Amino acid sequence: MDASVSSRPDQTTGASARTAYDALVAVADRAVIGLDMDGTLSPIVEDPELAHIHPDAPDVLVDLAEVVRAVAIITGRPARQALALGGLDEVGDAIGGHGRELYVLGQYGHERWTSSQRRVITPRPPHGLSTFLRELPRLLREADAADAHVEEKGLGVAIHTRRLPDAAAVQARLVEPVRRAAEAHDLIVEPGRNVVEVRTPGVDKGTAVHRLAEEVDAHGFLFAGDDLGDLEAFAAVRELGEQGLATYLVCSASDEESALRDRADEVVSGPDGVLAFLRRLTADIRAARS
Repeated sequence: MDASVSSRPDQTTGASARTAYDALVAVADRAVIGLDMDGTLSPIVEDPELAHIHPDAPDVLVDLAEVVRAVAIITGRPARQALALGGLDEVGDAIGGHGRELYVLGQYGHERWTSSQRRVITPRPPHGLSTFLRELPRLLREADAADAHVEEKGLGVAIHTRRLPDAAAVQARLVEPVRRAAEAHDLIVEPGRNVVEVRTPGVDKGTAVHRLAEEVDAHGFLFAGDDLGDLEAFAAVRELGEQGLATYLVCSASDEESALRDRADEVVSGPDGVLAFLRRLTADIRAARS
């Protein structure tokens, strides 16, 4: 593991991270474990439609679900795509067998699937999205980014620059013209790791965190994420902590994005590090109960 991307159990955010971790373990049976997908449970790859979940993740999630209130995948991906790439139907079956719930909250919380209901609930696409999509090819040409990969998501669109020779520079160049065009159609922009997303306003990962915590009457909430799209979730978890819940934040770090490092209680190295952390958390919860 790179020395700059390592576990930091003594990092403090008011109370020590060790104290925060122990508090979460103590209320684990009433805690929600929220997880981003890309860069957290799945590796970042050139083709986003091939970003399958880490092969160890299904077993880790099922094992974890035995000792917590619920597990939630909160992702910018469409829920159906997340289900397919993660094999989450089968994971949900196994988690349901333990009397627990798996939530898949897609498109930043606009879409919802649960292992008990087993159907995706999704709103209609935003009114201005179709017009924005018609304008997008011209916008990309003018930004010298015509070869960017455009991924339509139903409720939004992601413009990926990862395949381009100077991916980060092209992404940075796109943000403002895309934002101006999006705002003209009452859409919002979410920059990420070599991607610019345009989507429906009104709901973000922070909204999803608050709604889920209230729905299950959570006493604790952990969230693990990797980039700018997870900032709202991190902020929401901190707010829950201020309200008295046991909370913990994990950054799945990479060389490409560092926005979450200083906001996290613990920093791990990519999906491998996230899964190692979740195994440790599961073991510590079981040990605390023995």
